[in-house]
Amino acid sequence: MRHSYHLEKHYIERAGWLRAAVLGANDGIISVTSLVVGIAASGASTEILLVTCVAGLISGAASMAAGEYISVKSQQDIETNDLLMEERELQRHPTHELNELKTIYIQRGLEPALAQQVAEQLTNHNALDAHARDEIGISAHTSAQPFLAAFSSAMAFTVGSLFPLISIMILPEHYLDKGVMLIGVLSLGMMGALASYAGGVSVWRGAVRVMLWGIIAMLFSAWIGSLFNVSVA
Repeated sequence: MRHSYHLEKHYIERAGWLRAAVLGANDGIISVTSLVVGIAASGASTEILLVTCVAGLISGAASMAAGEYISVKSQQDIETNDLLMEERELQRHPTHELNELKTIYIQRGLEPALAQQVAEQLTNHNALDAHARDEIGISAHTSAQPFLAAFSSAMAFTVGSLFPLISIMILPEHYLDKGVMLIGVLSLGMMGALASYAGGVSVWRGAVRVMLWGIIAMLFSAWIGSLFNVSVA
């Protein structure tokens, strides 16, 4: 007897790592490029810009990893406490919890008799899993993973920061400020397009959106840097 399995890969399964990766890469490009552009506008030398870029890469990657870990770990703690609370309720008030599941399924469109049957079967199979998924909204695809989020953010920030770093190393000094900004905007567009493609949305819309915000951030940094108009030694 042959069995057919239709396994769909939904975009929501990528939400955890995609959010961290996109945030990290875009932040790496925008923040480090803006930092370099601002320092360049103040009259700094190429050597100073290179040191500034490396310092921005290291501190930014560490900050992204720490911040993402703390944020996602807090979410994980909330999920864990909710699951412990639900487990206690299942032990103390099993009938009430069964009726909660039944009510949820009725609200989703099942007939009361069928909702009762579904609630009983899922409870017998794995009561905590059923309540976590259908009452609290916690599933394996959306549960918090702090180490993965922290690593993804740090690596993505580092990759994003490589664009301005390489720009400083290969561009002529008299084209450095405009060249770094141009490469930063183009790399933002590329990252935005990749993220939109992975998320199943319009590639052009995602690219243009992130490029516009990047241009605003870089121009603002350049304006602030130009106010100093000094050479950093």
